[in-house]
Amino acid sequence: MLVRFSTKPCFRLLCRHKVPAAGFWSPATPGLILQSTSNDVYQNLALEDWIHDHVHLDGKPVLFLWRNSPCVVMGRHQNPWQECNLRLMRQEAIKLARRRSGGGAVYHDMGNINLTFFTTKTKYDRMENLRLIVRALNAVQPHLDVQPTKRFDLLLDGQFKISGTASKIGRIAAYHHCTLLCNTDRAALSSLLKSPLQGIKSNATPSIPSVVKNLLEKDPSLTCETLMSAIAAEYAAYHHTDNHINLINPADETQFPGINSRVKELQGWEWVYGRTPKFSVNATFHVPCEQARLEIQVSIDVKNGLIETFDIKAPGHWLPPEIGNTLNSSFIGSKFCPTETTLLTNMLLRTCPDDQRLHSKWKILCEKIRGIM
Repeated sequence: MLVRFSTKPCFRLLCRHKVPAAGFWSPATPGLILQSTSNDVYQNLALEDWIHDHVHLDGKPVLFLWRNSPCVVMGRHQNPWQECNLRLMRQEAIKLARRRSGGGAVYHDMGNINLTFFTTKTKYDRMENLRLIVRALNAVQPHLDVQPTKRFDLLLDGQFKISGTASKIGRIAAYHHCTLLCNTDRAALSSLLKSPLQGIKSNATPSIPSVVKNLLEKDPSLTCETLMSAIAAEYAAYHHTDNHINLINPADETQFPGINSRVKELQGWEWVYGRTPKFSVNATFHVPCEQARLEIQVSIDVKNGLIETFDIKAPGHWLPPEIGNTLNSSFIGSKFCPTETTLLTNMLLRTCPDDQRLHSKWKILCEKIRGIM
């Protein structure tokens, strides 16, 4: 089935709050298919929550299609220091986002489709949504072996994960969103979703590693564009609605009042890092010395992304106890991030400008500490 695309405002949102109508929804329309024109993860996540909070979904389900530039998206209750390679992400300028739903960490790029199914809470059904995706895939390639699992994943050939699921269930509305691997960079996925850090203890929700595969590796005809059209067509047929895909700009305040403040919140350090459940880090590293390598131990407790306790233990002949105590107290209350550590190091170095040997030791210690952030 040919799916028609349109940028014309064709539905008028029935909003729960006193905000201007978004101009998309006709009351007679039994459902709606949207596709974001943005590839910014924060804008697309913000739009998800805008729809969840503002749109009357009773009898009017919504399917939202979106793709992002390279980024890592973790679940609401996860620890980024456990879930991903933050140092590599900083080097490669890969964005990190925390979504408002649960579940594990995932890698997004333009070879990955994101699908969000909006319904009322009473009509929320993840398995039915996954079956809809399977039917759409089989409409393109009838011999494709894709099955949903009890964990609400999709498996290709019984062993390769091609889709993972997360959800948010509110008082009235709910959404189920999932990924679909078409042609994603599997090398980037593997390297970015692997934390190099050891010694972290946390009650945060851990991700479950899986063997993945791209649909395009199975069949070159299974491109993102083809699959989005097929899923939209199947969704329209199932919900007896128009198969128009309505292109929308999630940064448009005239359509989505207040959306940009939501974007800023999702971008903020307080949300991305500060919402991490309390955790501790215990690390041991070695520093050079004239006779031999010395062992240094660091214990850190982090709450709301801020260092709550900090204890560095080093041999007294290498680092005088009073200096160690100064370091310990100086870190408390600062953000658990390398930028903050660098600023703190520079400030401490200015307290004894003539002691070059001490400067050298502080720099070594702080470089090691930055390595666990």
